[in-house]
Amino acid sequence: MVKYILSVDGGGIRGIIPAIILAEIEQRTRKTIAEIFDLMAGTSTGGIVVAGLCKKDKPQYSANDLVEFYREYGPYIFKSSFFRRSILSWFNCAQYPHKNIESVLDKYFGEDILKNTLSNVLITSYDIQNNCPFFFKSWKEGNIKLKDALRAATAAPTYFAPKYLKVNQKEMVLVDGGVFANNPAACAYASGKRLFPNDDILLLSIGTGRTDRSIANSRRFGKIGWIKPLLNVMFASSLDAVNYQLDQVIADKYIRIQSQLKIASPDMDNITSKNIKSLQQEAKAMIEDNQELIDKFCDVLS
Repeated sequence: MVKYILSVDGGGIRGIIPAIILAEIEQRTRKTIAEIFDLMAGTSTGGIVVAGLCKKDKPQYSANDLVEFYREYGPYIFKSSFFRRSILSWFNCAQYPHKNIESVLDKYFGEDILKNTLSNVLITSYDIQNNCPFFFKSWKEGNIKLKDALRAATAAPTYFAPKYLKVNQKEMVLVDGGVFANNPAACAYASGKRLFPNDDILLLSIGTGRTDRSIANSRRFGKIGWIKPLLNVMFASSLDAVNYQLDQVIADKYIRIQSQLKIASPDMDNITSKNIKSLQQEAKAMIEDNQELIDKFCDVLS
């Protein structure tokens, strides 16, 4: 028997790209994403995508609903005053107020908990208090609210404050899982082998767009100026490594959909209307560039 696993990368507002690709798959297969996949893993914005598509309580969301989520609420989530941005250099202050993203997550996910998702869900985060990765697993940490798991998973350093959370009586200070697994496909595969030890696995991994932006001119950065470029490098560095590892291990059962960004900004927080339209164009181009892979996957399902 074949078990299907979905993995979605992190990337802030660029999460609109996998949302559009998954909407294409829903349209072609005439199935919901939750009906297709037995396990869904996401890092950061990818966590929002997979959790949104697995939400059990009404209303349930389609991939097209999540496209609208990014279009409508992206500008609110990444909204910050000039004063707040200007004092970031001087104080220990996140660039964006966490109340904005918390209110949006509350609106979309309410009191839903992990164990009630329509499929197995894995969301990555990192515990900076205990210096170790932490995985929100629907089959293990089932009573945790989705909005709390997602708040932790999207707490990218310097962008949002960490999430303080008690799990099984253990105090944790959690940040974005992208610091160690911006592409969570290997984590998804490992959990899939544990959940389905006697089954074959087919893994679909969707990226949020590659960038060739260089930080070679780093000498012009001050101490604070180094933070974002280094964070982007850290988030991007695991993408190719994970892709290589899985291609070596399960080449014929691994599908990776990813393309170079051509017109959209790679910045996680570029929420201008122009860039959101560019991201939508990038998603359509990515579907065209990966037409053969998408056809292959949809053919397998049918």
